[in-house]
Amino acid sequence: MELWLLNNFSTLALAVVVVGGVIVLAVTGSAVTRRRYPATAQGAHNDMVGVVLGMFGAIYGVILAFVIVNLWTQLQSAETVVATEASAAAQIVRDADAFPPEHREPIDAAVGAYVHAVVEQQWPLMQAGSGDYARTAPKLEAVYQAMRAYTPESQTEQTFYQQAVGSLDQVVAQRRARITQSHQQLPVLLQVLVYGGAVVILPLTFLYGIHSRRIQLLFVGSVAGLIGFSLLLVLVLDRPFAGELCVSPQPFKDGALVRFWPGS
Repeated sequence: MELWLLNNFSTLALAVVVVGGVIVLAVTGSAVTRRRYPATAQGAHNDMVGVVLGMFGAIYGVILAFVIVNLWTQLQSAETVVATEASAAAQIVRDADAFPPEHREPIDAAVGAYVHAVVEQQWPLMQAGSGDYARTAPKLEAVYQAMRAYTPESQTEQTFYQQAVGSLDQVVAQRRARITQSHQQLPVLLQVLVYGGAVVILPLTFLYGIHSRRIQLLFVGSVAGLIGFSLLLVLVLDRPFAGELCVSPQPFKDGALVRFWPGS
C-alpha cells in the first residue's frame, strides 16, 4: 500500500491526503466531543489533561525526531551508494581508454550494457521494493569476462588495468548495498509507535477544554497539522527508491557514462 501510494501520487497529493485528512479527522473529532460532552469545554480537567498531553507529546516528539532523522540519513546514504557505484563504473570506462581498441571496445560494451540494465530494468523493480540481483548479474559477469580476456603488456596498461579491476570490485560492493537498501523499510515496532502515537495524542487534544469553540478547533487543527506533516515525512522518506523524493538513477547517465546514452 505504501509503495503504491508513493509511486502513483505526487508529494503534493499525498500532502493533501495525509495532512489534510489528519486535520479534518481531528477537527471533526473535537467538534463531536465538544457537542457530546459539553462539560469538556469548561476545562475542569485541563490540569490533568495538560500534564498527560505534555508527557505523551514529549515522548512522541522524541520518537518522531529519531525516526525522521534516521530516514533522512538513510536517503542520503542511498544517494551516496548510487553515486559511488556510478563513479566506479565511469572510472572503468576511463581506465579502459588506455587499452588497445580491440580490448577497450568489449569492456565499454559490457559496462554500457550493465548501466542500461541498472537504469531500465533494475530501477523500476527497486521502485516497487524488489531489487532483483538477477537482473544485472549477467551484465556484471560480462564486464568481468571482458576484463579477464585482456592481459596488459606495458607498465601504463598494467597500472590502468589494476585501477579498472579495483573499480569493478567497488561496483559490485555498491550494487549489493543499493539493492539491499531498496528492500529496507521502517521496522514494524517503529511503525506502530509512529502511527499509533498519533492515534493516542490527537484524542487527548479533544479533552483539553477551551471556552471558545473557534480557538479550540484552531488548537486541535494546529496539533493535527504538525502530526500530519510528520507522518507525511515518514511516509515519503521510508522508501528511498520510491516516490518523487526518491534517489535518481541520473548518476548512471552523467560523466564518462554519458556516451552510453546518445541523445540525452
